[in-house]
Amino acid sequence: MKATEVPQIAGAYLFEPTPYADERGFFCRTFDADVVRSVGLDPCAFVQDSVSRSVRGVLRGLHLRSGAGEAKLVRCSYGRIFDVVVDLRPHSPTYLGRAFFELSGETQATVYVPTGCAHGFQALTDTADTSYRIDRPHDPAEDVTIAFDDPELAIPWPLPVTSMSRRDREAPSLAEVLKHTEG
Repeated sequence: MKATEVPQIAGAYLFEPTPYADERGFFCRTFDADVVRSVGLDPCAFVQDSVSRSVRGVLRGLHLRSGAGEAKLVRCSYGRIFDVVVDLRPHSPTYLGRAFFELSGETQATVYVPTGCAHGFQALTDTADTSYRIDRPHDPAEDVTIAFDDPELAIPWPLPVTSMSRRDREAPSLAEVLKHTEG
């Protein structure tokens, strides 16, 4: 497994494993504590694993956590997704930077999303399972959502949106969120 820094987002990493495929299918190590530790992250910091299943065109995000924030490892374990990370840390050298990835069950690549960054994705296949490894237990009172179609972010979502949660559909603009978190 190799770890690569994501230049658009300070402190973000892409972890790319090596799936071993044969006539039976494939085997792949999707988490390696030594590799995570090698880039300065604490592998023991992750306390919760979650999974979502989405159908083609579903959009989830853009999400982040208030309070102490939340770091996470995100991987598409089945299907394909268009994955987005936005740096919302005011003192970061990559503040308002955006990074886009195509994650898939074939590659099993994982993106590390640092605390203070928003995250979202869109399912590109009929079924897409997305796995999350999170460094804090979820507290719905700390959920923050930003409009997926905010013109300031200009995210090039690849498909028309077929479905999204009410919370995501009614999310405020980036400017509104920043006004409430910075002021």
